Amino acid sequence: MEMDLSPKSAKPMFEGEGGSYYSWSSSEIPLLGEAKVGAGLLVLKPAGFALPHYADCSKVGYVLHGEHGVAALVSPNGDKTEEIVLGLRTGDIIPVPSGSTSWWYNHGNSDDLIIVFLGETAKAYVPGQFTYFFLTGALGILGGFSSEFISRAYNINEKEANMLAKNQTGALIVKLDPEERKSIPKPDQNIVDKWVRNNTKHLPDIHVEKAGTFTSFTGKNFPFLDEIGLSCSIVKLEADAMLSPIFTTDYSVQVFYVAKGSGKVQITGLNSKLVLDSKIVAGQVLVVPRFFTVAMIAEDEGMEYFSIKTTSRPSDVADFAGKQSVLNALAPSILQSSLNVSPEFVKFMKGKMANTHIVIPPMN
Repeated sequence: MEMDLSPKSAKPMFEGEGGSYYSWSSSEIPLLGEAKVGAGLLVLKPAGFALPHYADCSKVGYVLHGEHGVAALVSPNGDKTEEIVLGLRTGDIIPVPSGSTSWWYNHGNSDDLIIVFLGETAKAYVPGQFTYFFLTGALGILGGFSSEFISRAYNINEKEANMLAKNQTGALIVKLDPEERKSIPKPDQNIVDKWVRNNTKHLPDIHVEKAGTFTSFTGKNFPFLDEIGLSCSIVKLEADAMLSPIFTTDYSVQVFYVAKGSGKVQITGLNSKLVLDSKIVAGQVLVVPRFFTVAMIAEDEGMEYFSIKTTSRPSDVADFAGKQSVLNALAPSILQSSLNVSPEFVKFMKGKMANTHIVIPPMN
């Protein structure tokens, strides 16, 4: 089974005065559709406003840049439907359930707000892609209905119906004027912890001197992820540090987005064949099929990546080289026979693995 696993960059889908949206298309990257995962990148300029919309799949957003982001989530909840307004800044992680309406805004005056979204598209209209449904604007749902239906739905006349459905001529992302900026709802800081986690405020699962950090978010430490069935990790590798070979122990797929730096990546697949040996750089997405094993080595400037797994459960990733690795767990006699080596070599290797984590410092 031949697969093109090479890392890919996004292409612009929309560019306007208020910002841009970039997408990884499954028509150009068939693996996205085969693995049923998707990715998108939202860039909001100062005063940029992404119009209210919902999507056909769940995803997790990771704020790459910006200190003055505002987002809102609206999900019907029994007899009560309310808008939850959240502040966003660099390092924030925000899950977005399928079908929930959201809007996004950059309240800053100089820096762009940049958010990458990774998600599962198993039930999407186009596997491998996020499909958005906008409530308003040139592509809005309101504009799709006739004035008769809009008039009846809201008990208004035809002129008012046309104003409601047609006045906003912008599409996807618009730029707000100074007066509009003043009336944007303020985030509710009292509820932020339920909906958002910040990577910089969360103690890493693993911190290795001269190697880097590994921080994971699952349904266990971030319950909101259980609602969307996804989990995520942020790994920061220092110069020449390595991510140990890892694989998922269930049927989940891994998707990686390189946020900073660059490195080398290798993937082994069916029959232990090396199916990828490539460089990977900031801005690229990498998809690792279920049960395939991936390893990375950062280059001189180090590397940071954000990744998701298509499960919210913890401890579904196994590594090959660390003290918690599957090889180190094997009995010495089993390892000796499996490798066809001496007992002394097994003892030597177990000693090496006992002092190694999933992130590995450069060799001396």
